[in-house]
Amino acid sequence: MILANLDMDTLRTLVVANDNGGYAQAAARLGRTPSAVSLQMKRLQEDVGQALFRKKGRAVGLTEAGETVLRYARLMLAMNDELLNTLRGASLAGTIRIGFSQDFAENVLPKVLSRFAKIYPCVQMEVRIEGNAVLADAAEKGQMDLALTVGQADRAGAEVLGELELVWIAEHGFSMKPNQPLPLVVLGSQCSFRKQAIDALDRAGKAWRIAAVSPSLAGLWASASAGLGITTRSSLGVPANLHCGKELFGLPLLGKFPIALHGRHNQHEGAERMKVMIREEIMATFRSRGTAQRRPTKAR
Repeated sequence: MILANLDMDTLRTLVVANDNGGYAQAAARLGRTPSAVSLQMKRLQEDVGQALFRKKGRAVGLTEAGETVLRYARLMLAMNDELLNTLRGASLAGTIRIGFSQDFAENVLPKVLSRFAKIYPCVQMEVRIEGNAVLADAAEKGQMDLALTVGQADRAGAEVLGELELVWIAEHGFSMKPNQPLPLVVLGSQCSFRKQAIDALDRAGKAWRIAAVSPSLAGLWASASAGLGITTRSSLGVPANLHCGKELFGLPLLGKFPIALHGRHNQHEGAERMKVMIREEIMATFRSRGTAQRRPTKAR
């Protein structure tokens, strides 16, 4: 029996289509027509000899065989890309300036830096952990090559990678005191999460007061852990001694915030590869935690 050799480009299209929500989105991402993407998927089905897709209303989902092919496609593409990038990256030098929101500093950033350093050992990295608005400003001014933020999706060149749902967060022993304003633990006045929480409480007619203000996420967690009040962020990186929920203590829903990747188009090879790795790690975080609803878009 002669087995077919699967085309890596077709496997990449399958992964992009799955991660971006369909053929049309994959076509936009890859610079092809939807019909060309559809033809690739038809050929892939012929190569593997099984149906990979099934109709789900107006959408198209994966069959069990399709899920299997997708899983192996990720592994094969990872090995393919690692081989090529390792050979090409050994001689690449220079500096890449990246900025990450505090929300991703402990879970996404270390994985991205580790992967990148293995492939491009001679590239120097400048890393900044800042507030979202500061990072977006720096990227717009060309002061850094790439910036990953929560919010700031309306900036020029921002690429939305998905959405994070906001939750209320408090120390396990924290309790609401009846007939008293809700104590809030917050970051500075420019923090979008702070504004969102206050707006939601105002709309719900819930009285509140600022109990503690911190310039850093570490200070925010310390204040919440001390029981000074309740705060809000995504569930990413919440310390074990705190608990969270969308409607904790019956508080109003806070909604979702976009995750945005900022940076100029067609940068040098290292920056473009870093951009791909950031996208991949964000998608992997979505899949492993189920903390976001993906809604990727092209950069504007």
